[in-house]
Amino acid sequence: MENVRCLRCNRELESGRKFVAIYMFAQTVGIKPRQKSAAQRIVFCPQCSVSLALGLAPEGALNIAAWDMIRDLVSSDPALNQAAWENLRGVVRLLEAAEAQPEILPEPEPKPRSDAWVNFSRAG
Repeated sequence: MENVRCLRCNRELESGRKFVAIYMFAQTVGIKPRQKSAAQRIVFCPQCSVSLALGLAPEGALNIAAWDMIRDLVSSDPALNQAAWENLRGVVRLLEAAEAQPEILPEPEPKPRSDAWVNFSRAG
């Protein structure tokens, strides 16, 4: 299985990782001969899935249909919410590790002092 990217945040999702996939295809109904398109897969990471489900409905019929499906998944079982929190905890640990090792910057060299701050008045 190839690596895929979240449609919303573009995060790379390696094979074997947790994510939500929405498969879409088109099919004619009531028209002979029946035609069917190839299926397309849209992928969202757990964080984006939960974020989308908790947000406002997007514009557009296809977007609303996908949003409804994601909301059903998020509300039907806590596993997707749990996966999102696990991923966020991993991100927090990475950030905390980076903060624990502050980068030591060299001290700036002192600048020569200018006399521009002196207020000269004209003797008259």
